Amino acid sequence: MRFCSLGSGSTGNATVIESASGARPSRVLIDCGFSLRELDERLAVAGLTASDLDAIFVTHEHGDHIGSAVALARRNQLPLWTSRGTWRAVREPELPVPVSYARDGEVIAVGALRLHPFTVAHDAEEPLQLRCSDGFRQIGVLTDAGSITAHLVDNLQRCDALLLECNHDRAMLSASRYPASLKARIGGRYGHLANDTAAEILAACLHDGLRHLVAAHLSLENNRPELVRESLAGAWGDDREAIVIADPQRGCGWITIG
Repeated sequence: MRFCSLGSGSTGNATVIESASGARPSRVLIDCGFSLRELDERLAVAGLTASDLDAIFVTHEHGDHIGSAVALARRNQLPLWTSRGTWRAVREPELPVPVSYARDGEVIAVGALRLHPFTVAHDAEEPLQLRCSDGFRQIGVLTDAGSITAHLVDNLQRCDALLLECNHDRAMLSASRYPASLKARIGGRYGHLANDTAAEILAACLHDGLRHLVAAHLSLENNRPELVRESLAGAWGDDREAIVIADPQRGCGWITIG
């Protein structure tokens, strides 16, 4: 398996998961928080086109995650998976391709890939995050969650790679120019993960098989890569440079598991 981030931040999020098992690679796009043109450009950087994708999974309805997902599904006749609550919030007309409803705990097959959705605490209608497997390896994807839950931790156990939201440093957010209401939303239980909370999640999910860690969804205003590495190092260990930081605007290149 391998994965790459096409961008991870408030300006847009998209992640490609690929399994080489089977007759041909299976690929799912998790979120599509860019315009169609920009998505095509970012896929090209990753050596892909939209026709290489097999499905789209939308975690929730916020614009930096759903973006052009509906237009992409329509243009390329791709199956679109999302929760029923997310689809209600989008209020899109019926697509000429089926919209399939994802549910917590119900496995979704996309070629050789198996998607395991799970609920998280976030200020959206029915947000889901994912653990993805090809039967041998597992990748956990967690962005846009405000707090730790036992259910979240249970669903990220035994991952070989983890893409983990590290949205903000608490002190930077507190001192930022953001209005008080926005600070409360971001730092609240249904907002985004602070560096120290991300470190707690990492510690709860750490095991010998977890070899790849990508810090994602960093705030351009309220975080710094060195602060992320400092927070995660307590659980991850001394090799801080082994922690990949997904650039908020450019994401990160392919990471192969195994």
